Amino acid sequence: MSATTTAPGTAEKGHIDPASAFVPVQTRSERQTSFDPADFGAPTGREVNWKHTPVERLAALFVDEPAPHGVISVEVSAPDVVEQTRLRPDAAPRGEVFTPEDVTSAIAWHQESEAPLLRIPAGVELDEPVVVTLTGNGGVAHAHVVIEAAPQSRGVVVLRHRGSAQHAQNVEIVVRDGAHLTLVSVQEWEDDAIHLSAHQARVAKDATLRHVVVSFGGGVVRVNPSVELAGAGARGELYGLAFADAGQHLESQVYLHHKGPHTVGDVLYKGALQGASAHTVWIGDVLIGPDAVGTDSYEANRNLVLTEGARADSIPNLEIETGDIQGAGHASATGRFDDEQLFYLQARGIAEEEARRLVVLGFLMEIVQKIGVDDLAERLVTRIEAELAAGAAR
Repeated sequence: MSATTTAPGTAEKGHIDPASAFVPVQTRSERQTSFDPADFGAPTGREVNWKHTPVERLAALFVDEPAPHGVISVEVSAPDVVEQTRLRPDAAPRGEVFTPEDVTSAIAWHQESEAPLLRIPAGVELDEPVVVTLTGNGGVAHAHVVIEAAPQSRGVVVLRHRGSAQHAQNVEIVVRDGAHLTLVSVQEWEDDAIHLSAHQARVAKDATLRHVVVSFGGGVVRVNPSVELAGAGARGELYGLAFADAGQHLESQVYLHHKGPHTVGDVLYKGALQGASAHTVWIGDVLIGPDAVGTDSYEANRNLVLTEGARADSIPNLEIETGDIQGAGHASATGRFDDEQLFYLQARGIAEEEARRLVVLGFLMEIVQKIGVDDLAERLVTRIEAELAAGAAR
């Protein structure tokens, strides 16, 4: 399966002589897509979708070669009603939603001969989450996973990543009419792990996708969700939490495409950073298409820098192609501790270290509470506190 797509007319935009001029890709909707890794080539770091990523650390994932078996151990805990099978590249719904946007996702598609499918059947409401635990055992691994919520179903799927690996991963998400799906991807890798993941989703009529990215561990972790609100009344809630330590690069490039009428989008990512060279990147692209009348959409990214030497890059973008919307906006803020908050807490007898812990927890808890899985929320709070304690001990 091979196809290449570029937006029509992009070569002529803003140039007198299109035959002799190069026009860089300016927006997410213009990017090239292809199932063939050769159509992309290895990134140099100058490309718009790679310029904030340390590509020199990712060389092993730019090679289109079979990876050894057993690099990633997979354990699935799911109610019996959840359907599990495997899909070849030409077996639906694989490929219904997903089209690679970069070389690593094209390689993962190509190398995954049989993609695992998790399907919540029509009309079923799960009473416990599906938990997929992926443990890296060292080496390079590729994966393509398909998750489908059939019409009028409800459920939660949690992807837990731990151990060590260099992992290129695709997650294809199909949310049918009236379904409600929560997908949580948690990255708790060891410090030497590399994880590049492309999530692509389509949300149908009156359906809701709550998509959450939580990144703690890993040397380079890049999880890029792309969500199309295709049906009338579709809703997309995209949330993220990143806690970067010294030497870590945690990145998310978020794309929310309002395609159908009367769709609702809510995007909120938060990051905390501590330690020299801790780095987070958030790029948020929202496209409100010409048929997306009545859209209500907002995206925001907020970062809390805890120490010197840390850096947060935050780039919100908004495209609107119709004038008939309910509202649209974006915001971005990066800063240090609020001295007034610290003073308030210390004035009431709380030690400075404890006051800082409370401020960070309060800042990040907004995302944790949106997950809606109590056991997972408790574990994430414990992890945040451990990160803070480790930073204070340095």
